[in-house]
Amino acid sequence: MYKILIADDEGIVTDSLQYIIEKNFGSECQVAIAKNGRQAIEVAESFQPDMALLDIQMPGINGLKAMEEIRAQNPRVKTLILTAYDNFDYAKEALRLGAVDYLMKPINKK
Repeated sequence: MYKILIADDEGIVTDSLQYIIEKNFGSECQVAIAKNGRQAIEVAESFQPDMALLDIQMPGINGLKAMEEIRAQNPRVKTLILTAYDNFDYAKEALRLGAVDYLMKPINKK
């Protein structure tokens, strides 16, 4: 079973991603949700995800800082950055921190 952490301050985004994952992968995946960067770090510590989908712009700690802290706790976690911002500096920093991809919102289920 794969564990997936979704962190985004927009409920519609987390609900949609969770629905898509559960519909397509069912019991193969367990999903945990966080609404901000601090909560993502706390959930990751106990949940130990295999993959984390992190929004960049969240209240408090942003997704890049959360990614840095999550990967310090668990270097094997695969991280994907979600954002509505088409900012090359964000993409560059995400890759430097070890993100496997940088996805622009809205996300196509394919």
